Amino acid sequence: MLLATSDASAIEQQHHLGLAPAFGMLSIKDKSTVSAGFGGALHYAYGLTDQWNLTLDASSVVVAADQKLDPPANLQTRPAAVHQAGAGVSYVIDILRVIPWFGIEGGACLLTGGTLDRAIVVPDLSVGVGLDYQLSRTFAVGVTGREHLMISKLDTYPSYLTAMLRFEVMWGY
Repeated sequence: MLLATSDASAIEQQHHLGLAPAFGMLSIKDKSTVSAGFGGALHYAYGLTDQWNLTLDASSVVVAADQKLDPPANLQTRPAAVHQAGAGVSYVIDILRVIPWFGIEGGACLLTGGTLDRAIVVPDLSVGVGLDYQLSRTFAVGVTGREHLMISKLDTYPSYLTAMLRFEVMWGY
């Protein structure tokens, strides 16, 4: 039975590599609505212990595909895309096949296109939560949400939220 619970058996030195379609929502101080759109992400995790993973991820989301400079011309704060990369740790509760986790990462966001006169690189701190379902010892699917804080631009970009559907392969157990 597919939904039956059993031991997940996540262990040290296990590798996870995955792809994820992504949805992102960027709040901009001078804009009344959020800029939202789709993209994709890559993620990698390495089991440091049974509970702690080293995590690396990168994503690219088009948040405003047709963002143009409208009057007034001084609103040069609206990117067309947000690209992000980060590294951190996650805590995994691996008792059953359904595996909740949460983590924290530091990295950078690259804001490009739209009404920006040039690309902007911003330090990023993010907190993520997720729920994975281990289909087998080799494959898993899951969902995750991550709130990104663009540290040096919180006044302009107070929130960037991403949600993803994860597909991953695991090895090294």
